[in-house]
Amino acid sequence: MAQSMDTADVSANTGNVPSQAKNDKPTCIVCLGMAGSGKTTFMQRISAHLYSKNFPPYCINLDPAVNQVPFPANIDIRDTVTYKEIMKQYGLGPNGAIVTSLNLFSTRFDQVIRLIDKKGAECKYVLLDTPGQIEVFTWSASGTIITESLASVYPTVIVYVMDIARSVNPVTFMSNMLYACSILYKIKLPFIMVMNKIDIIDHSFAVEWMQDFETFHEALQQETSYASGLARSMSLVLDEFYQNLKTVGVSSVFGNGVEEFFQAVADGVTEYYTVYYPQLSKAKQSQAEEHEERQKSELEKLRKDFSDAKIADITPNVISKDAVTPQTVEATASANRVCINLGAADEEDSDDVMDDTGMETVPEEKSFQKFLELSASSTVKRTHS
Repeated sequence: MAQSMDTADVSANTGNVPSQAKNDKPTCIVCLGMAGSGKTTFMQRISAHLYSKNFPPYCINLDPAVNQVPFPANIDIRDTVTYKEIMKQYGLGPNGAIVTSLNLFSTRFDQVIRLIDKKGAECKYVLLDTPGQIEVFTWSASGTIITESLASVYPTVIVYVMDIARSVNPVTFMSNMLYACSILYKIKLPFIMVMNKIDIIDHSFAVEWMQDFETFHEALQQETSYASGLARSMSLVLDEFYQNLKTVGVSSVFGNGVEEFFQAVADGVTEYYTVYYPQLSKAKQSQAEEHEERQKSELEKLRKDFSDAKIADITPNVISKDAVTPQTVEATASANRVCINLGAADEEDSDDVMDDTGMETVPEEKSFQKFLELSASSTVKRTHS
């Protein structure tokens, strides 16, 4: 079942892939998983495998609390955000500081997209290692921003790394499945379940549990905890989830199953272009149409406001037939007489202000003359009295 790297290449899967898939766009692989599941070791293994096949990847480290990165990271979150300073500045614990660091980093993720664009022609794959705090991608906004930003530009595959050695307990196995299911339905991207550490224990038992729920129920009979009943009920609910789930067994230490993993990635890229990409294009088109309709509505409203204001300035008041009464007629006539009288007064004032020579005269002279005449007459009356 193992195939060479050339057959795992996206260009070999052109059956149902649209023409956009033939572009030289790198495939983004986002590795998620619980703490201690072996995500970073898995990243180192697939990175070394790609280097051995002359496909050097573009690696991004998104874990701000890691001490050493065992693979060459082209972009490292530790160069941008200081994990311990976040703890001191915001008074947070380790988990809260990791989530906050990713939230701050995601606000500048557009710069990461631009850096990937510059290396897109040289790199076939973009590998992203994430912290073990799985809540970053289950409820935090940074996980949604990172995955949607990548998926809007490049074919993106989500890889959930599962510690198969710790999942021999059916309750722990069901907990991992619930986490994987929540991430799948939240992110809605091609999803691959990597069962890591098959060098310790073979993953065939987990595959059998997913394919036959009766076998899983038999394993649960040995459990006496209260969670066993919940796990039994959830196994029936997740039956549909198991049917469409891609699973690959991998040993990050010895490299077993890496070829099968990249074949699953190629299938995920095909799924991206046949399922996710049409939905993305439709969502973009719908958003553009809504934006255009909103602009047209606002322009029409603005045009109407300007038109109403202009009509109000140049059009006299119109009284409807129902509002015509003797009182309104008398009020309108009075208003017209006031306007006419004001206009006549304005004309008289204009005659007083300008003389025949066009020079301004003093309009106070007549008033002053009348004042002198009245003063003289009042003086004469007092003298006679």
